[in-house]
Amino acid sequence: MTAVHDTRGSSIALSVVVPVFNEEEALPALAARLRPVLDACGEPYEVLAVDDGSTDGTPGVLEDLHALWPELRIVTLRRNSGHQAALTAGLHRARGAHVVSIDADLQDPPEVIPEMLALARSDGLDIVHGVRIDRSADTGFKRRTAAVYYWLMRRLAGTFVPAHAGDFRLLSRPVVDTLKTLPDQQQVYRLLIPWLGFPSGQIAYRRAERVAGTTKYPVRKMILLAWDSVTSFSVVPLRLATAIGAFSLVVCLAFLVWTLIVYAAGSTLPGWTSLIITVLFFGAVQLFCLGMLGEYVARIHTAVQARPTYCVARDTDEVPQ
Repeated sequence: MTAVHDTRGSSIALSVVVPVFNEEEALPALAARLRPVLDACGEPYEVLAVDDGSTDGTPGVLEDLHALWPELRIVTLRRNSGHQAALTAGLHRARGAHVVSIDADLQDPPEVIPEMLALARSDGLDIVHGVRIDRSADTGFKRRTAAVYYWLMRRLAGTFVPAHAGDFRLLSRPVVDTLKTLPDQQQVYRLLIPWLGFPSGQIAYRRAERVAGTTKYPVRKMILLAWDSVTSFSVVPLRLATAIGAFSLVVCLAFLVWTLIVYAAGSTLPGWTSLIITVLFFGAVQLFCLGMLGEYVARIHTAVQARPTYCVARDTDEVPQ
């Protein structure tokens, strides 16, 4: 691997991590709002735009912004690795005493960042979650599915999960350093970070409409995020499979008793329909349980492989020696 040299010091007070995927339309608006907010803080800062394998004009827009904004740092991943992996890349490379993560679509307001920083310093907090108290800008479907997601996570993973807190948050350096030591292959930060147990607080804000472009979290990705959340933080699905198996056993025993009673009464008749239903039912139960078990085995397989969740192709703040 090529050796790299860090061209900046370690006196950065704030790092802002922005995962980016096909956001060429939103990036100019993001820079126009984020830069004045950070400049007004009057402290050394950096902005890490993590390009998650964009296929549109995003790389060119980032280069243009980088030429005009010295504090903007571009981290380019070799391929599209997913939002959480891009967020991981940014967190692992951020150098600030505090690190804020925010999406590029401006649904989460950059103007809240100074409030997060002030709250963390005044109350001695290591984590400040941005909590959405008004999601009227989202579609009805998105609001309902989000409500179900947080309801489910708080019951499966624990009540430590803040309701309606996404990936807009502030972390202290100790939290970031702790995250870097964790071996998780599939990070779900909205569950993982609260689970750490660091002192935390909340800043409420109104979620705005996307400034430009289209959402990068369609229904398919939302379902995958929910599934990763459940299987990463709970063994309830395995216990559910056990419960279904136990219920199936009870049904089978009851069916056996009923069969013996009918046989003793001399009322047995050939029953093709009942036979097919029984075979299909127990076959479906077995496949469901095997599939649930297979999902956890697959996660063990992924963990044993220990492959990185992302590969960095370029970082504008690192130069080869």
